[in-house]
Amino acid sequence: MRCRAASRPGLVAPWSRWVDTARWGRMADVPPRRRTDPADGRAALQAWRADPDGVPVALRRTAVRFALEELADVAPGNAVEVRVPPDGAVQAVEGPRHTRGTPPNVVETDPATWLALVTGAERWSAAVAAGRVHASGERADLSGLLPLQAARTR
Repeated sequence: MRCRAASRPGLVAPWSRWVDTARWGRMADVPPRRRTDPADGRAALQAWRADPDGVPVALRRTAVRFALEELADVAPGNAVEVRVPPDGAVQAVEGPRHTRGTPPNVVETDPATWLALVTGAERWSAAVAAGRVHASGERADLSGLLPLQAARTR
């Protein structure tokens, strides 16, 4: 099987595992998704804890993305989409995978609420009751996963 992208230098086809390795040689797989350095993520969380209202936007975004990545590590899967606009989103929790349109299990909240949840400053039930977390679907209850161990004070 031939791959047009394989004949062009610098291009890596996502389907490279199907390329005829006898002819083209070993192709590199698509690089893994970039992750936040844990030290940077914990430092951003610490800065947010020190001054939630005054933390710079870049640090807040780093803290949110780090927490989302940690959630995906703790509960791998594609059944629930966790959205924290405008800072990030991740799919997590085992279960049926959705492929098109709006997923059946969605959790959406603002960055401040998300960081309060993952650090343990706020309880899941209180945030849902106050309307700061919108959770839809049978698998969208993250109360058993929060707060995250990686987000706790060390």
